[in-house]
Order: sequence, then structure tokens, then C-alpha cells
Amino acid sequence: MGGDFLLDPEVAYLNHGSFGACARLVFEEYQRLQLELERGPTDFFTRQVARWFWGAPEQPGRLFEARAALARFVGARADDLVFVPNATSGLNAVIRSLRLEPGDEVVTTRHEYGAITKTWEFVGANLVMCEPDEIVASIGPRTRAISGSHITSPTALLLPVAELCAAAREAGALSIVDGAHAPGQVPLDLEALGADVYAGNCHKWLGAPKGAGFLWARPEHQAWIEPLVVSWGYREDADFGERHGWAGTRDPAAYLAVPKAIEVHASFQPDCQRALADESERRLGELGFPRVPGEPAPFMRAVELPAGDPVELWKRLYAEFRVEVPVYEWEGRQLLRVSIGPYNDEDDVDRLMAALERCL
Repeated sequence: MGGDFLLDPEVAYLNHGSFGACARLVFEEYQRLQLELERGPTDFFTRQVARWFWGAPEQPGRLFEARAALARFVGARADDLVFVPNATSGLNAVIRSLRLEPGDEVVTTRHEYGAITKTWEFVGANLVMCEPDEIVASIGPRTRAISGSHITSPTALLLPVAELCAAAREAGALSIVDGAHAPGQVPLDLEALGADVYAGNCHKWLGAPKGAGFLWARPEHQAWIEPLVVSWGYREDADFGERHGWAGTRDPAAYLAVPKAIEVHASFQPDCQRALADESERRLGELGFPRVPGEPAPFMRAVELPAGDPVELWKRLYAEFRVEVPVYEWEGRQLLRVSIGPYNDEDDVDRLMAALERCL
């Protein structure tokens, strides 16, 4: 469906949503960049990647060029967007920079990615947990921020983030969006979406190498968001990109390969992916496994299985049937999440159904 990938052909890989997968062309560009770095590390870092830092601000360098390509893809200005290793890193920078006062509340859902909920707990946030359709009603006079996913990780639901961001703005609260699963799965226009802060991944549905994500913030919120690592880009007159753009000697090849990922992503067939996700949902339903209620993500579906040991089932599906699909407990329920990548076909779905019929 979407070109040549490097995945093991013996495995029905239905877990694109967790770690993504690189097309061969993207991975080759990634390796080419790594080889270029190793052939001339000093030249690569100081003259090629970050010229703005080394005394040539009129030539922002290849890192800025990659940011600009990504910004065009997600509907943003390059100056408002910085690369981070993943959405979790970007949201950590935001959450750990936000100075919460006693009594402040953060409205979030029970469907959030566990690492982000843990980060809010780490900073001592007073979390108001609710269902997605209860977020607006849960906003109160003490609400400091709304923290929600564009597409939920455990339940694979597409949330109405534009509506939620508008409600937050009307209430004078921050809107912080976890967009880990959105870039490459749904069209993005960050300028129009209405969020105050948005973090996303490029390594999932966009198909960039692992370690490529971004953090975007409206200009009025950039000053208070501190980088997780304070390094040479941190100075009084530094802009958002400079403060977050240099964290020591970190291989930037995944970031620089994002433009190639965008190019290859344009060759995918999203209508086919969505149709196969619909077919997966239908067949899982026929086996008695209903989808989690709500608007489903285009290429991901989470269904509820009978009570059991999710880890044992996950192990069996892979070891005995070579089917890679996540099975886990969420809110006391056993869920299975199917992700349809650009390389999946009906044979992969057939193998999953046959395996589930044997196991359950």
C-alpha cells in the first residue's frame, strides 16, 4: 500500500501506533545523515545544523530548514515550533514549567497516555478526571488548564480538540494538547486549531525515524516554557527555537530526516488504511469484541475483550501466531488496539482474527 518498509515479513505488524515504522527511503536518508555526521562531526554540528548558534544568524542552518518543512505540514510558523525527541518530552517541558498555585485544577480525561498523567502527578497537580464528553462541563473557576489528547492512546478515539480549546479559552484556562497520534493520521492546522500548546510525534503516523517529535506554542506562551535541558542556547535574548534547540551533543539525524518522511508520507493511501481499519472493527465486532464508544481514530481501533490476562494473551499472539498487536488493561477492562499502517493488508487482519479465535 505505501511503499517498501523494513518490517519483518513473517510478522503481522498491527502496532504502528506505538512506535511507527520507517519506509526504506526514509531510513536510508536517516542513515545518510548519520554517516555525514560521523565523517565530519564538527562541520556537521557547527556549520551545517545550527549556524544560528555559531555566529551566522542570517543562515539558520539545516535544523531550521527541517523545522520549516514540518511547520508547513502542521500549519504553523517555524518560529513557534521546536524539535523534541517525542511528545512526552515536549509535554514534560510544558507541565514542569507551569507554576501551579494551591487550588488550581487541571481538567483531563481517563483516556490519556499514562506517562502524561504521571507527569501531572509528579508536579502535584490537582487532576479533575472525566470522560471526554464531560470536559467542558468540568471546567470551573479553579481550572488552570485543560490537558487532553487529540487522539487517545489507550482507546483510539478522536477528540473534538478545537471545541475543547475554545471552551478553555473562554474560561481563561490553558489548553494543552497531546497530539502524539495526530501528525500523519489527521490533517493539522495548528494556527487554526486554537490550542495554546501542542506536542506531537513524527515517528508514528508520519513515518519519521524514532526520536523525532515537536513542541508548538503560541508566541504569548513561549517565554515561560523552559527546556528540559539548559544548554548554550539558553540566554536572555534567545527565542523559542534557540532555547530549546541545543541540548548538547545529540544526534539530530531523526529531526533532519523529517522532510523526507513528509515526502514519502504523501505516497501513502489513507483511504485504504481507513477502510482496512473499518474492516478490522467490523470483524472484531463479529467475534464479540465491541469498539470503545466514541468517534474512532482514522487508522486505530480499540476493542474490549473478555476478562482475562492481557499480558499472557499479548505474549501468545506474538509467540504462537507472529501477530504484533497490543493487549492491555485500561480502567479495569481488557483492550486490544489495532493500528493499520500503510503496509498492512487483509492478510494481516485475517491472521489476527484466526489467532483470536484460537486464543479466545
